[in-house]
Amino acid sequence: MGVCLCKDKVEEGFVDDSSRDSYVGNGSDTGRLAGSGGGGGGGVGSGGQIAHHIRNYSRSDRQASLSDTVDALVKETLEIIGSIVDNEPETPSSMVMLHDITDKPSGWIQLVKSLIRVIPLDNPMGPSVITLLLDDSPLPSKESVLEVADMITRSIRRTPKRERNMCIILGFLAERLAGPCSISALSEVTLGYLLGNLDEGIHPDVMLFSLIALEKFAQTSENKGTIRRKLALYPDNPLLRLERHITNNDYTLRQVGFCAQWCLDNYFLIEGRQYSYEVAEVRNVNVMLNTRDVSEYLKISADGLTARCDAYSFESVRCTYQVTAGCWYYEVLIMTPGVMQIGWATKDSNFLSHEGYGIGDDAYSIAFDGCRKLIWHKAKPMQHNLDVWSGGSVLGCLLDLDAREVIFSLDGVDGEVLTQLFESEGAATDGFFAAASFMSFQQCRFNFGSTAFVYPPKNRQFKSFNNHAVLSEQDKIVLPRHLFLEQLRKLSVREDSCTLCFDMKATVRIEPCQHRGFCTNCAALLQFCPMCRAEIVSTVQEETAPDSTTSPASSETNETTEMVPNGGTEEREKEH
Repeated sequence: MGVCLCKDKVEEGFVDDSSRDSYVGNGSDTGRLAGSGGGGGGGVGSGGQIAHHIRNYSRSDRQASLSDTVDALVKETLEIIGSIVDNEPETPSSMVMLHDITDKPSGWIQLVKSLIRVIPLDNPMGPSVITLLLDDSPLPSKESVLEVADMITRSIRRTPKRERNMCIILGFLAERLAGPCSISALSEVTLGYLLGNLDEGIHPDVMLFSLIALEKFAQTSENKGTIRRKLALYPDNPLLRLERHITNNDYTLRQVGFCAQWCLDNYFLIEGRQYSYEVAEVRNVNVMLNTRDVSEYLKISADGLTARCDAYSFESVRCTYQVTAGCWYYEVLIMTPGVMQIGWATKDSNFLSHEGYGIGDDAYSIAFDGCRKLIWHKAKPMQHNLDVWSGGSVLGCLLDLDAREVIFSLDGVDGEVLTQLFESEGAATDGFFAAASFMSFQQCRFNFGSTAFVYPPKNRQFKSFNNHAVLSEQDKIVLPRHLFLEQLRKLSVREDSCTLCFDMKATVRIEPCQHRGFCTNCAALLQFCPMCRAEIVSTVQEETAPDSTTSPASSETNETTEMVPNGGTEEREKEH
């Protein structure tokens, strides 16, 4: 599952609020914060190396350099974040300390500086940790955001690591501070810096995250217009050049090509250029990733076979073909070495992106995680004996419904036979889809049999999806998001349709606020009323969908009340 951590605040503070900031502990164990628990429980619960680091400072002069302290806390978080696999993990003490430090603008600026210089290029969790720590911090002031943008012009030591990290931070700020602050942050200097990073010879990681930052700035319409006008001044649009990397053998450059194409299709349109879906080769493709069965922010390629997540949530998708019997196999080309959970899921497997739940986090799915070397089922991890994956690795996913077995392989090496998917009480025995969930900045490409498998199973007969499924020409079209939304707006919707999915009939009333307009499926996923944000205590199933003007008291319907599970409150707290 994705990392989802609370944002508890603590009672420690700053001293000497001058140009050289300092930080001290609260005097009680000097490194332990409220809510971090006692001394047991290993590195996460006890504070590990960071508590030792701060204690050493405190014993000498009770005062630690803010810069050194934040650097150490960031390194500690990076070290332990990949090992957090609990459903509701205790927040690492290093993150709790950083949250307290960043309550002050000077502390937030110091965190940004530390993230720029500390997070290495080669750690697969690095970009995600940057966004996680920034997201866990209080929102910065406009002045702080502008100060970060000004760092671009300062005479800091330029390295690919620092440049990449700066671009990740700029992208995060662009999305989190949409509106006037985002417009202010996209100064001439910032825009010139990001566009300059698209030149040939720039490190591929810097190119990639500059593209992502430009995309996130473009989510504010005024910024989108500014960027498009700037790109129009180039004799040759750099995005057109970068788009050609979409089939490059260098997997970072291939990501650059994907992101450039996505920007050209969705944000920075060029007159006369055909959309990617209009030229995608899909004649032999009979199975795709299902754009109608995908969480909100996952990007799907024009041929329906590549998926990428650049959102700060755990995005999921299923394929278009369901299997009910026999032995089936598909492969996935891994392009990024970070956290993805790839495997099998039924229609009953729910996507809860912002809570960090995806494939392998319920009884109806099982997933392989090659970054953390885990198998996931019912949100419980189990170590596997295969290598850590990397860009270019090929994951094999085999499901034998007759033998009731699942086998994952990596680069042709089989893992152990897994049967727990079929042994859970009430677990599904058929109706499975290929499925996957993605943490931030992850990408892979699926092969359902439209091309030859690299490592086909040798010890059993199997079927490929592509040889048995059928897709209409219309179903093979993967529209850019803005065209898809425009198409939706033109569709006629029944008056009694659910106000969330516009598909099923709205027959549910939410209690205690008594708002209506939701179908059974959507209501089951809600934690707060979408209309008034009141906590949902129960839902009432009404036999008919009353007119929206009917008052709650005058509505005469047959009702069945369903209480929200006890775990709902905890999940809501975790979401916030």
